[in-house]
Amino acid sequence: MDKKAKMTLDKDFKISKVDERIYGSFIEHLGRAVYDGIYEPGHKEADEMGFRKDVLELVKELKVPIVRYPGGNYVSGYNWEDGIGPKESRPKRLELAWNSLETNQIGINEFAEWAKKANTDIIMAVNLGTRGIDAARNIVEYCNIKEGSYWSDLRKSHGYKDPHNIKLWNLGNEMDGPWQIGHKTAEEYGRIACEAAKVMKVVDPTIELVACGSSNSSMPTFGQWEATVLEHTYDYIDYISLHTYYGNEENDIGNFLAKSLDMDAFIKAVISTADYVKAKKRSKKTINISFDEWNVWYHSRENDKKVEPWTVAPPLLEDIYTFEDALLVGCMLITILKHADRVKIACLAQLVNVIAPIMTEKGGKAWRQTIYYPYLHTSIYGRGHVLNSIINSPIYNSKDFSDVPVLESTAVVNEDNDELTIFAANRDQEDSLLLECAIKGFDNYKIVDHIVLENNDIKATNTKENPFNVVPHSANDGVIEDGLVKFLLPKLSWNVIRLSREN
Repeated sequence: MDKKAKMTLDKDFKISKVDERIYGSFIEHLGRAVYDGIYEPGHKEADEMGFRKDVLELVKELKVPIVRYPGGNYVSGYNWEDGIGPKESRPKRLELAWNSLETNQIGINEFAEWAKKANTDIIMAVNLGTRGIDAARNIVEYCNIKEGSYWSDLRKSHGYKDPHNIKLWNLGNEMDGPWQIGHKTAEEYGRIACEAAKVMKVVDPTIELVACGSSNSSMPTFGQWEATVLEHTYDYIDYISLHTYYGNEENDIGNFLAKSLDMDAFIKAVISTADYVKAKKRSKKTINISFDEWNVWYHSRENDKKVEPWTVAPPLLEDIYTFEDALLVGCMLITILKHADRVKIACLAQLVNVIAPIMTEKGGKAWRQTIYYPYLHTSIYGRGHVLNSIINSPIYNSKDFSDVPVLESTAVVNEDNDELTIFAANRDQEDSLLLECAIKGFDNYKIVDHIVLENNDIKATNTKENPFNVVPHSANDGVIEDGLVKFLLPKLSWNVIRLSREN
């Protein structure tokens, strides 16, 4: 017998308008993300700049609004000046974060060109590991000042008359992590981030800044790190970052799919800490969240140990995602949407080849991984206002979590085109779930589609040999009766239920 869950939506009960930047992503100079990923001169799909057009089409299909660049751990040892000027004179560097050889054939200007082709904006990260305040102010000047100064005129001499006008900047990366080049204590990082933020906003007062929060919620400094960093930077920054990755090393799917509850708790804890500092400072300003690294990451760790060091674009972090990974990614996207009032930026890490929804073969094809689909669906249909969903769901307990709802769900109303979209994941491993959703204020709405991502094999993957093994399909099984939308959610499934108002 199918289980049942109930959900209530009211058009007037809204959490927040969705900031489209929550559908952002990330390109780091790591593995094959840049070289042999977005950039492969000589490939039959390469354009005049060497960017792969097939990859660009897959990125554009996702409608990615913003991409973080150039790191990640990479940025903490990066000299941004290495990637500007004539390509033939750019130095090759030992890249210490990932033990690779960096050719610097792609730098700020080339990436800005790629971003235009991909219809996306840039979050630029500055190096606060081996560098600091001076390099931070100079890169803002190079990128954002029109002309008349040393760095802006240098950019013009490189063939870029107009500034790039990058409006969002990361103040370093994961500086709480002992693995980070130039790792700092919270006091050390708070001080340099504050001073870098000051000068960057003097150069361009229109930019927004993201300070480094904890690399994950299990860091021993978590909580105190945020409080200390915000004590120093509160007046000069706009966002605090969160990073998290989850894996299923124990092959426990019930526990794995519950890990979005940890993400939810992480977000709530950082909001509480930020608001504590706000109260302590008697500030009227609210610091919001940039969840600028999140994903599933664990499949490639053993292979990464075998990679030859100091090679160009080695195959690193190339997770081949399973169907169950797509389900957790869907649950994590729902979690981010539920916090749309405070999470204003989020970046699925990363975009191509490196723990990515898009994979490429050198000299060959590009294809969509399983996690591509929940990302695609939320990015396309999750624009508008998130509704405050009241849910009554069956629950279960797992190794690390209690009272895990079988139904993970939220809804977004787009009043510009009179559409309501319900995103729903069924965590149940045995049974379908009958979803009965009461919709108030949605008179004359009809069902447009019920998109389902399901598979009998939770370990099913998409590969270059079989790129369409795990793909969504439409199910014509929904009805509206007496103000109730009724759908059957298959066991272990990702669902997108679309309604629109009849003319």
